[in-house]
Amino acid sequence: MIDYGLQLYSVRDLAGENLKEALRRVAALGYRYVEFAGFFGNPAEEVKAWLDQYGLLVSGTHTGFDELTPERIEATIAYHQTIGCQNIIIPGGCWTTAEDMEQRIASLNWAQKRLAEVGITLGYHNHSKEFYTTPYGKVIEDEVLNRTNVLLEIDTFWIYNAGIDPVEYCEKHKDRIRMIHLKDGVIPTDTARDYATAHHGVKGVSLGSGAAPVARVREWAIENGILMVVESEGLDPTGIEEAERCIQYLRSLEQ
Repeated sequence: MIDYGLQLYSVRDLAGENLKEALRRVAALGYRYVEFAGFFGNPAEEVKAWLDQYGLLVSGTHTGFDELTPERIEATIAYHQTIGCQNIIIPGGCWTTAEDMEQRIASLNWAQKRLAEVGITLGYHNHSKEFYTTPYGKVIEDEVLNRTNVLLEIDTFWIYNAGIDPVEYCEKHKDRIRMIHLKDGVIPTDTARDYATAHHGVKGVSLGSGAAPVARVREWAIENGILMVVESEGLDPTGIEEAERCIQYLRSLEQ
């Protein structure tokens, strides 16, 4: 049986109110790993105790640029060390202007160096916009690839939404990939896409019920030993129910 992770943004409706209960229910569904999207004020020691209680491992966290500044990075490191997390992934950022881009690239390089000193890797999680040319003439994903050494957490639905084959892209850059997001969604066919409109009209759905090549992405990840982290954003009708449909679909592929 294959071990899967769950990005806890998928169950944000529960996690924001009761993180312990969210972890319990995610473990009961059969997920082995969790990727945090915030800790909602819970102390690191309590979170670690809950992880141990429910037999969960931390594959990583989505942690914003603001938690990795020189003023805050040491507290971020301490929290991650306490919960046993060795992977921090930045879940996107503000790339609106050329100045924003230069600041973000510098921040990635600085934070990666400090985190590496304590054995924590830094990654970047894409959406669709990163693959389109910005108004100032840059493609953000290319800038991240060419000007940093951070790992890539490929969100395979968002890259698909950008018109790129996720398997081909992952294969091309697999030396920079340790984990991916398995995600599915519905894409409107009558909308031209560019940097400004990349996410317009897109609807997230549970795995296997949308347009993305989830089964093919899964096969590639298995062949290459890449951890698969499920993310499902629809909350239909709740995050837990959607997360359950996702893992049921994945288990059906194992038969």
